[in-house]
Parts: sequence; C-alpha cells; structure tokens
Amino acid sequence: MTAHRPATAPAPRRAGLLPLALLVLAGACTYVYTARAASAVPVPPPAADITEPAAATTETAVFAGGCFWGVQGVFQHVQGVTNAVSGYAGGAADTATYSQSSTGSSGHAESVKVSYDPRKISYGRLLQIYFSVAHDPTELNRQGPDHGTQYRSTIFPANEAQAKVAASYIAQLNRSNTFGKPLATTIEPGKTFYTAEAYHQDFLTRNPRHPYIMINDLPKIDELKRLFPAEYRAAPALVGATAAR
Repeated sequence: MTAHRPATAPAPRRAGLLPLALLVLAGACTYVYTARAASAVPVPPPAADITEPAAATTETAVFAGGCFWGVQGVFQHVQGVTNAVSGYAGGAADTATYSQSSTGSSGHAESVKVSYDPRKISYGRLLQIYFSVAHDPTELNRQGPDHGTQYRSTIFPANEAQAKVAASYIAQLNRSNTFGKPLATTIEPGKTFYTAEAYHQDFLTRNPRHPYIMINDLPKIDELKRLFPAEYRAAPALVGATAAR
C-alpha cells in the first residue's frame, strides 16, 4: 500500500475523457481512477420482500460493494435511513482494521451497516438501491479501480428473513438476465460487523472535492436522485450527527 499524501484534484476534462490512471495517495481504497461506466439503470424491484410488521422502528442491514465511502454516501441519502456506518464484515475482530483488511487476506469486506425505519422503507427497496446505484454487482472481487476480496459484492443478512429475500432477489435478477451476465454477489450470514476508523465515517460529505469521491462516488448520488426520486433525501443521515445526539 502506498503512503498517504494529500490528494490533488484532476484538471477538468471533457465528458468521456477522464484520466485512465490518476494516482492519488490519501486514506483508503486503491487510488487508480477510471471513468465511471455509463449511467445506471434501475433494476426491477424484488418479487419477494419482508412483509411482516416490524416489531421495532429500527432494523439493520449490512451491504458490501466496493469502497465503503460511496456505499455509505448512497444510503445516507435514502429516506427512512437513520444511520449508515462504514466498517468491516466477514472476518475476525482482531483484523477489523483498515490496515489489515486492505491486504485482502483478513476475510473482511469493506461494508456499511444501514439502520432504517421499516415503516418508511423496506429491506427489499434497500436491496434494489444497492443493486441499482450503490455498486456493480457483476464485478468479482473488485469495484471500478479497487481490487481484492475486501471489495467484493456481499450481503451480510441480519436474520433468516433477510437472507431469504436477498437469495430470492439474486436468483430473480439472474433469471431475467438484468445485467447481461450473472451477479457476483454472495450472501454471508452469521458475520459480525465492526465499525471502521473515525476518519472513514461521513467521508463523502466531508470531502466532496476529493478526486476519488468526485469521479467514483458523487455520480452514484446523482443516479440515486434520478432513479429513486421518492427515496432520495438531500440532507444525509450523518454518523457525526448521530454521535452528537
């Protein structure tokens, strides 16, 4: 891994002519940037969802889909989400650090724990957003410029109901050939989520001019607003704001 240095914003380019290899050395993920793929398209909603009335006003869901900065940023802008925390899941407690997970040998994936009000948004709708705009579920052990098992597409269900809905949805999308090729998304039940270091939290909101955020993640927020206008919220649900309460 390269040493950390301040990032320098790239010079403006015309659409479609972003640099193929811009090295930026700052605090997370792999710093070789490529242009984001063409605009996302909405995937169909899941045929099955969790329909039983929730016993609580807050449920949690954990998703992994590449660098957690962008995944956290997407879900922080979703109506009904009360908190979205960056962290690690899939490995042991003693390797749940950025330095160890970034080796790709810890078993962890950079993940986001989403707390949401099931009366306002369903688990199935969160999955639809996850597959539509949060990441590319056809990529195996990579997302855009980031490579390694720590960037895998994985759902960490909190319970059997979530696991069943996620498995049914993946099968549905594969049957319909929605993405033109099979999904690489895995389901890993029974894994503990560990909160990431403070400097990773709310990174997108705190660093909107960071080159990685500008090229890879802000377009995801734009796609969320375009494809899910009813679910989009302008003011993000920040970890810092939650901690300050």
